[in-house]
Parts: sequence; C-alpha cells; structure tokens
Amino acid sequence: MRTALIDRKTSETRIRAGLSLEGGDRRIDTPNGFFSHMLDALTRHGGLGLDLAAHGDVEIDLHHTVEDTGIVLGDALREALGDRAGVRRFAHALAPLDEALARAVIDLSGRGSFHFRLPPDLEHAWVTTEFPLTLVGDFFGAFASRGRLTLHLDVLCGRNPHHVAEAAFKAVALALRDAVSLRAGAAAEVPSTKGSLTA
Repeated sequence: MRTALIDRKTSETRIRAGLSLEGGDRRIDTPNGFFSHMLDALTRHGGLGLDLAAHGDVEIDLHHTVEDTGIVLGDALREALGDRAGVRRFAHALAPLDEALARAVIDLSGRGSFHFRLPPDLEHAWVTTEFPLTLVGDFFGAFASRGRLTLHLDVLCGRNPHHVAEAAFKAVALALRDAVSLRAGAAAEVPSTKGSLTA
C-alpha cells in the first residue's frame, strides 16, 4: 500500500494528513466549507484516500491554511510514491463544469514546477467572500513544489468562479489518478532515461 502520514505544525497552521494512493475513506476537516468541498473533489475523482485535519489562522485569512495544506499533501504524495517505480508518470485530463473547462497536465518528474493560467477577467475573482480564486493557484503551487511534480493547469474558459475552481480541482484529480497508477508488468522500473525520479 502506497501511503503516507504527515503532521506539520507552525505558528500559523497545524495540519495532519494521512494519504493513500490506493483509495479508501475520506475524512476532511478544514475551517472553510468551500476548501473542504474542493479537497473532497480532488480525492474522490483522484481515487485517493485522505484523512485530513487542517487548522490555521483564519482570523487573518485563508491563505496560510490553504497553502500549507498544499505543502502537507505534496509531502504526503512524495512519500507515498517512494522511488516512483512502475508509475505511468505522465498524464493529462480535461474536466468541464457547465460553462467552465479546465485542463491539467502532470509529469511526476521529481522536480517541482507549476504553471497556472486563468482567463484574464477572472484573475481577481472571488469564489466566496472568504475564498479568492487565486487560492487555487496557491494550493496547487505548493502541492506541485513539495510533491516534486510538474503541473500545468489551464482554465480554458469559464464565467462562474465556483465552476472554474471546481473544474480545476477535478482536472488535476483525473490527471493525478492516471499519473500515479501502476503500469502492468513494470513494477520494478522507474520511468526515466536517467533511472531515477527522486535524485
């Protein structure tokens, strides 16, 4: 079983996450309902098991909690993947939600790289009064950096910020599910010409 348990505490947040790449129960506790909804979409459509408790200084704003949750989940993904032997490595997915359409392209490259594009008229949009759309980028930037993966996330079109955010999380979920899946007969092989995705 490819699993990990990460417990991270700072002066701003306390986040504990148990992650399973093979699926399982989902228990998600964050101080923001919309963020919890997005994490549920990520794990549900990504085929992941997650037991997450996130607490932070939301009296300031949600940024620290959202970004640090991305850090913890990235750390958990990196640990659960181990040496990345046998994984498909590359994957991409499109996910629509009504008028919104998002595309995610993933490479479990061993290097953290994130590229995010929103339609210009949504760059300063808010999903709720507490959750700006920019937090989607903050979360996935931290996740990609700590998970050591390359992630291109492009919102191709959209009008409703809720739909845009949810399409983005679902597209990443679908691509991640495929990227971490194990190839038949390739369990001992690291899919890299240099023989390593962690060095």
